[in-house]
Amino acid sequence: MGGVSIWHWIVVGVIVMLLFGRGKVSELMGDVAKGIKSFKKGMAEDDTPPPPAQQPADPKVIDQTAQTASPQPAKAETKA
Repeated sequence: MGGVSIWHWIVVGVIVMLLFGRGKVSELMGDVAKGIKSFKKGMAEDDTPPPPAQQPADPKVIDQTAQTASPQPAKAETKA
């Protein structure tokens, strides 16, 4: 008593098949299989390393000689 034998599982399986029908059970199992496959695919995609970041070939050089070539002296304002 209290143990679950093979006959208990057979009776439960027959009741489930009568209630839901063969089509619903096979459709449900197909959906479960699709979910497992997509989970495995997602886990496999996480294992691949991301591609390395691309660095620019030539760094930009800012020419500051044109800005500092002719400095203007500051004019002092005087009030008369």
